[in-house]
Amino acid sequence: MTSAFVSRDRPTPEVADLQYKTQILDWVKNFLAKPHPDLGRSGIVCPFVPRTLQLNTVQTIVIHTQGLEEQQIEDVVKDYRNHFLAMEPQRGELAIYKAIMLIFPDISEPEDTALIDRIQQRLKVYFVEEGLMIGEFHQYNDSPGLHNPNFKPLRSPIPMLAIRFMTESDLPFLSRLSDQPQVRIQYLNAYLRQMATIVTDVKALAKAKAALELAQMQLETEPLSSGQPIDHETLETSPKTSRCPLLTITQWFKQVFAR
Repeated sequence: MTSAFVSRDRPTPEVADLQYKTQILDWVKNFLAKPHPDLGRSGIVCPFVPRTLQLNTVQTIVIHTQGLEEQQIEDVVKDYRNHFLAMEPQRGELAIYKAIMLIFPDISEPEDTALIDRIQQRLKVYFVEEGLMIGEFHQYNDSPGLHNPNFKPLRSPIPMLAIRFMTESDLPFLSRLSDQPQVRIQYLNAYLRQMATIVTDVKALAKAKAALELAQMQLETEPLSSGQPIDHETLETSPKTSRCPLLTITQWFKQVFAR
């Protein structure tokens, strides 16, 4: 009697996983593929999503983490880089629309979702060097939108990591001054390799090259060699740095991105 009751009320693991996938795809269709009043620009939240859904080139994969250490979870995620690269389409203009969404239903509390953030940060270079992006999504993600800092585009109903090909519009995510210069150099070199044969806009490539030059100059400065981060606000306001070439290129870099 009891076992029959449990089997009716508790879905099998396969059914539960299907429910998680459905929940994420509903969110993709109703949030990422729709306009939003707080987006800060016209259009939908993610312009690539409608075509991705039309082509059916998104894979949703449920990963259960109970009993796994953080390093084990990271290793599982890491394996999906080659899995993604082997997915069709592997090249051509339609390849930009494929994606993998790794869903983590066992992770829910704020202190647990921080694990998703840490894994994404540690693996970002590993994915970027192959021309890929890996993004972290969960209900506590406070990362701001590019056009409205009060908009939170990376909040999803279930924690997940999304893998896709790099696009021209990813440059702001690869040139953040909050990242250490040596990390930005890796990101930007990968971006320029990936975009070299795709982007025909000279100004767009110039922005990436300017960001790379800035990172290279910062890497050579004394604060970084002593292990201390550069205070960009001080650099821009202190009279002592008014002739600093690093200040000059920082200001130029900001002007380029403001266009």
